[in-house]
Amino acid sequence: MHDALARDRLGPLAIGSAIASSVAPLTVITLSVPLSLAATGLISFPIAIIMVAAILMIYAVGYLAMARHIPNAGAFYAYVAHGLGRPIGVGTAWFALATYNAFQLCCYGAFSAAIGAPLLSDWLRFNVPWLIPALVAWALVAVLGANEVKIAGAVLVVLVVAETLLVALYSIAIMLSPGFAFTSAAMSLDLSGQSPAALATTLGVLVILGATSFAGVEQSVVYVEESKDPKRTIPVATYVTIAAIGAVYWFGSWVQISAGGPQVIDRASAEGADLFFNQAAAALGQGSLTVGKILLGTGTLAAAIAFHNAITRYMFALGREGVLPRVFGHTTLKGAPRKASLAQTVVALVVLIGYALAGWDPLVQLFYWGSTAGGFGVLLLYTVTSVSVVAFFARGARGEGLWQRLIAPLIATAILLFVTYLAITNLPTLFGVDPGTGPARVVPLAFLVVFAAGTVWGLILRHTKPTVYRGIGSGTRSPEASSLSSRFAERTL
Repeated sequence: MHDALARDRLGPLAIGSAIASSVAPLTVITLSVPLSLAATGLISFPIAIIMVAAILMIYAVGYLAMARHIPNAGAFYAYVAHGLGRPIGVGTAWFALATYNAFQLCCYGAFSAAIGAPLLSDWLRFNVPWLIPALVAWALVAVLGANEVKIAGAVLVVLVVAETLLVALYSIAIMLSPGFAFTSAAMSLDLSGQSPAALATTLGVLVILGATSFAGVEQSVVYVEESKDPKRTIPVATYVTIAAIGAVYWFGSWVQISAGGPQVIDRASAEGADLFFNQAAAALGQGSLTVGKILLGTGTLAAAIAFHNAITRYMFALGREGVLPRVFGHTTLKGAPRKASLAQTVVALVVLIGYALAGWDPLVQLFYWGSTAGGFGVLLLYTVTSVSVVAFFARGARGEGLWQRLIAPLIATAILLFVTYLAITNLPTLFGVDPGTGPARVVPLAFLVVFAAGTVWGLILRHTKPTVYRGIGSGTRSPEASSLSSRFAERTL
């Protein structure tokens, strides 16, 4: 075993593919768009994509600037620890793990309920329980996640290119169908006649939908220790992916909503995940529906792999510093954080079995609620990290221009604080439940408990393990990481 991730393995294409896989273009277009239409009754998804892409482009300026000063696979955790203090950094780490778990677990629900179980039931001619294909996906993620990142990276490149091309090709086919007409309503906020309260609701819901769709674009810096030429690779992968994925989302969602016409919300409620494929099948034939569903399955699988890798690298970063059990801070000789990966695999298995035993709906209660909770969580992570960037550079860190260290972070922080307020006040609309009920109540409380527990653990470490505490957020430079390296070197002599 070793204590370092594999070095110089990933270029912009591999990292960009990992990011794009986690945001899952086909999954967003076929699942998130119709489910959000049905849950919220809003057709302005395309404008939400443009809004959030613009926010992320500004946010990324300070975020990437901090990555150049603090290269750490823990990303959010490390930046908050250096910007706002170590205890809050540990709370952020626990919060990030909960957020990414929500995203990773929801992928199994999407894979099984929307693709795996229906296709298997059709092919085998008997009703296949959704848990069976979910466990198949779980096993594949477990194997790929436990091995070196380059293997999973090669798989992600193929899968994400295939699903992105399919979104583009199907969207063009739908657009060229007879009688198709773009609707301009999808590209506006429809402000006419809206009260300030109604407008706030619209903006809050749209921003979370957009944030959910882009969740994962921040993962480029998670791979900073494994990238080739990090100062170039990470920014290129981040900016290009935001722009490319934003364009695909905008085009695919606008075409889908336009093709649905005035009845698009009713159709989304009735057809759900089949809406986009049914529209494509009308132009390309029924064979396109099967091909689309297969690639949707591989796309959700790719997203599960990407989020699994991000989670294991967070666990590795925390284990290496002694914030979590040190066993998670070990890697294989090829640089794979295998023990952290196995721990995440066990957590996923427990949740999947729990959902099956409870009889919960994997598409609504696992995928939609999970992805929406994750989108809300990642929006909060963006906000606290943006505040941390401002605080970090305000203390005199050098090597960045005024735009990178002050202007862009301040703009991003102001915008994110505003949209976070809107999001918090409009969670019931987003989840499609009554105020104070179900996930609208449980999700914020759960996130608050996780963050508070992590912060308290950071304070406990300050008094019980001062050496560990001093190294929080320091990565390979932490005392615990140095100690691990020394012990490894002694065993190999």
